[in-house]
Amino acid sequence: MAMSTEIKPFRIDVPQADLDDLHERLRRTRWPSEIPGQGWSRGVPLDYLRGLADYWLNDFDWRAAEAELNAHPQFITEIDGQIVHFTHIRSARPGALPLLLLPDNPGGVIWALDLLEPLSRDFHLVVPTNPGVGFSTPLSGPGWDVPRTAAAFAELMSRLGYDRYGTAGGGGGANLSLELVRQVPERLAGIHVNAWVVFPSQDPAEMALLTEDEQRRLAAMQRFLQDGMGFNQIMSTRPQTLAYALTDSPVGQLAWIVEKFKEWTDESAELPEDAFSRDRILTDVSGQWFNRAGASTAHLYYDVGHDPGAYAPKPRGTVPTAVLLSPGDVTIRRFAERAANIVRWTELERGGAYLALEAPDLVADDIRAFYG
Repeated sequence: MAMSTEIKPFRIDVPQADLDDLHERLRRTRWPSEIPGQGWSRGVPLDYLRGLADYWLNDFDWRAAEAELNAHPQFITEIDGQIVHFTHIRSARPGALPLLLLPDNPGGVIWALDLLEPLSRDFHLVVPTNPGVGFSTPLSGPGWDVPRTAAAFAELMSRLGYDRYGTAGGGGGANLSLELVRQVPERLAGIHVNAWVVFPSQDPAEMALLTEDEQRRLAAMQRFLQDGMGFNQIMSTRPQTLAYALTDSPVGQLAWIVEKFKEWTDESAELPEDAFSRDRILTDVSGQWFNRAGASTAHLYYDVGHDPGAYAPKPRGTVPTAVLLSPGDVTIRRFAERAANIVRWTELERGGAYLALEAPDLVADDIRAFYG
């Protein structure tokens, strides 16, 4: 697709033929067997996924979801050879601070939807989709690691005329925020992060000083690294092999995404839709499906996993940083302080790794309080 540096309006309009094809594939799903009585311990249970796929086929209204997405001004532009899709909402408030909302995976299509209305009262909002995810497809080529993606988003803010701005994001969005601190600290008023994974020092003397709460968070991190990273290992080693299944089977794409929504949401949520609605989940999965984004998303993990500087020591950031934690977060402050200039630390009593979807009211309030 030949493009220039021009910013062009964009509207989602999935052809009816693509929607019909999705429904036909759902009807013809070839279901596997499963070992009885295992629950979620070995992945998404068969009965649960059958029910969710049936809802996708018979009850979910993509056109309504499409209309909700299209209710906000969307654009595309080409940066570093890559199509970047983003939402841009200008606040009516005089002197509003621009705020770059940075996504995590999965959730690239939907993660900030419930933040747009409350935050747009106080901020100019820019919400990009990561290269290769959702409507920022197809991936233009290899090499889209965290530094390159952060640089593209910094260029996007320049292209929009925003010389100084803040950021907010969780998980991968937190990593992008920290990378922007390294690249353009003079342009950042602050960064607001959640679901931020900060690795311990391994110093025995320091580890012996951990409080009971810090030890709990460290144990949660170890469980996460041991049991919850299989998806990362597959995508960061053999993304193209996985791509065929994610691109050909909507139920395969559904299972791949919903398993993470189950694993990383509030521990009190028995099912993913107990954390946020089925329609939100299926809006995200549909956006990935229609754009054949499973392959590109997997290649992003490969690029990050093969970035030699990803886990190298980095200088401490100087930009004011707010950290928002859910009960299950693994962030330990004494280690986080080494990476960032933390000036606000807030611990919540509910929510998981997808706070913007699970508790958007709390996230919006904390962002406003920090930047205010």
